Amino acid sequence: MHYNRRHFIETLTASSAVLLTHSATAFAPKALPISSNQYAWITFYNRDKRDWNADLDASLVEYVKSGLTAYEPSFSNVEEVKRLAPLLKKHNLTMPSAYVGSVLHDPTEGKRSIEMALAIAEAAQPLGLKILVSNPSPLKWGSSDIKNDSQLIEQAKNLEFLGSELRKRGVTLAYHTHDVELRAGAREFHHMLQNTDPKNVGFCLDVHWVYRGAGNSQVALFDVVKMYGKRVVELHIRQSVGNVWGETFGEGDINYPRLVRELQALKVKPLLVLEQCLESQSPNTVKAVEAHQRDLAYAKQVFAGWL
Repeated sequence: MHYNRRHFIETLTASSAVLLTHSATAFAPKALPISSNQYAWITFYNRDKRDWNADLDASLVEYVKSGLTAYEPSFSNVEEVKRLAPLLKKHNLTMPSAYVGSVLHDPTEGKRSIEMALAIAEAAQPLGLKILVSNPSPLKWGSSDIKNDSQLIEQAKNLEFLGSELRKRGVTLAYHTHDVELRAGAREFHHMLQNTDPKNVGFCLDVHWVYRGAGNSQVALFDVVKMYGKRVVELHIRQSVGNVWGETFGEGDINYPRLVRELQALKVKPLLVLEQCLESQSPNTVKAVEAHQRDLAYAKQVFAGWL
């Protein structure tokens, strides 16, 4: 089921000394409330055969019932930003971050993606946008195909350029991954972070995708934290039990208290974004509002030192 998210997004060693000299605190906003990505809500709505976007006003009524006061939407164009703007005000929601898809491994598509991402950022910045999260698209969502060296070089170049342009506008680019970037020795993942400037490209650590992409490995997850932890400007937060995504964020396969300790030791304070999505094997015992109420309550315990 995780490829559903990807189709949705499509439409809308230690690191070097240089990395260690740039603290992610330069990127991340301070004392912002816990947020949630809209896609988690979409998965709950889809399970109930509902459409999150059919009546976004009504959907956000449920969103705020959960106790959440910050929101991470996904945008594919500027019109979607304009549509959301009055609803944020109506529901008293902040929008410190947003998610945009991008195709950066191809020169022509890369130019288009960069232009659209910059236009979205400029439209969203007056709404409070500080971090723009982007996951460069794979060759084909759901495919086992991976990018060749020339495509990786092109993608890193475009990622760096997008980050530098966003930085000029006062917005931080946060590089995001799913599992495909961890294939073939994680060559795509490492090339993006080894060949971009930490001043221009931060890291949105989607904790469970790194865990799953590395074969459900906490060893690999915490090695990633050792290598790139100082670049983390945002966390996407999800838990699994028996390697199946749970309905709520709680204890499970990933040791989140340890993650907090290790990032705090690096003096990192990321934006916290719940993304407790459902997949086909997930339990079906609780509705979206109650699930996110539970997520928020547990997150406030685990991440208390950052709130």
